[in-house]
Amino acid sequence: MAKKTVADIDVKGRKVLMRCDFNVPLDDDCNITSDDRIVKALPTIKKILEGSGSLILMSHLGRPQGRKDEKFSLAPVAKRLSELLGRNVVFADDCVGPQTSAKAKALKPGDCMLLENLRFRKEETIKDKAAKEDAQLRQAKDDFAKELADMADVYVDDAFGTAHRDNASMYTVPMMMEGKPRVIGFLIEKELKFLGDALRNPGRPFVAILGGAKVSDKIGVIENLVSKVDRIIIGGAMAYTFLKGRGKSIGKSLCENDFIDKGQELLKQALDANCEVVLPVDHHVVRELKPGAKHRTAVGDIDPGYQAVDIGPMAAEAYAKKITDAKTIVWNGPMGVFEIPPFDEGTKAIALAVAEATDKGATSIIGGGDSASAVNKLGLQDRVSHISTGGGASLEFLEGKVFKCLEILDEK
Repeated sequence: MAKKTVADIDVKGRKVLMRCDFNVPLDDDCNITSDDRIVKALPTIKKILEGSGSLILMSHLGRPQGRKDEKFSLAPVAKRLSELLGRNVVFADDCVGPQTSAKAKALKPGDCMLLENLRFRKEETIKDKAAKEDAQLRQAKDDFAKELADMADVYVDDAFGTAHRDNASMYTVPMMMEGKPRVIGFLIEKELKFLGDALRNPGRPFVAILGGAKVSDKIGVIENLVSKVDRIIIGGAMAYTFLKGRGKSIGKSLCENDFIDKGQELLKQALDANCEVVLPVDHHVVRELKPGAKHRTAVGDIDPGYQAVDIGPMAAEAYAKKITDAKTIVWNGPMGVFEIPPFDEGTKAIALAVAEATDKGATSIIGGGDSASAVNKLGLQDRVSHISTGGGASLEFLEGKVFKCLEILDEK
């Protein structure tokens, strides 16, 4: 997917509309607790401003359900962005409307403005399928997108976290700007490079590490990866759907009974493709999941009344050995309930093994979400190759899905 970037166009004297992912975490007082997503957007922002473009930034934050809600306002982001850039970022109280359009029109080269939360408007999240079936919804989405599109001469997409969605700002707006430059930012360029290279031309052994709660969330990923990777390491609650299918007793552990047969089918596909699948041989188990709960290690079968909450020490050691010789690693999903110590031990072991393999020259890609949180929490972010900014988007990319909002952008 060789798309033009902001480096390939001249923005001088042009109004640039840029879709960012400023969905930052906020505390109860609406203070930003991590500005990582803002910082990662800075290279593209600075490129535009230094090129004498007038920049209009847009993003969503949270799920305000199509209505204005101050706890989801992007005002704190505008303030933090002003501090990081060392220049004033104009904040628009709405993302569309006459006052917003007037502010956009008044921007001079090198000026920067941030629009209020796109999801304060219900039109932003109208699904394309719903719009096709309902003329009124389609018109509402088109009218909203046109107001955004009419503010600018150039469209830039640098929001990988929503690249798999058909939101108005991601798809309808650039569709309406056909004939004008429509490019990606440096953040999406980096995502496409790492994820694309991993699937197209990986160093081997190529190891995929998949965790999390549900097999159903990862079926497409596993089906796409079995013919591409050498090993798939499975942890988290999803492992117990596979283990139950193999005849193991799993106690009260989470299990998607409707997907047991599908799990066994996936294991057969992997076997036929000469892809090794590694499942946990031991488990940390509890009677009741809560902070400070008494736990023990179960090897093999899990007794009735007990629930697995993390891979055990034998599994952690075995997984680390399976990672040590890897040349390409993709990791998406924790090994256990990592937000409740000590059930984060398995995830920690995986994170350290991935970091050590990266130290030895492996390319490691952390697929956002909980995996990224674990790596950051352990301070290992500088010892992995790439941390994706989009958990759901990176999963869909690994499934081999086409992102139509990127497909329509300008080719190099």
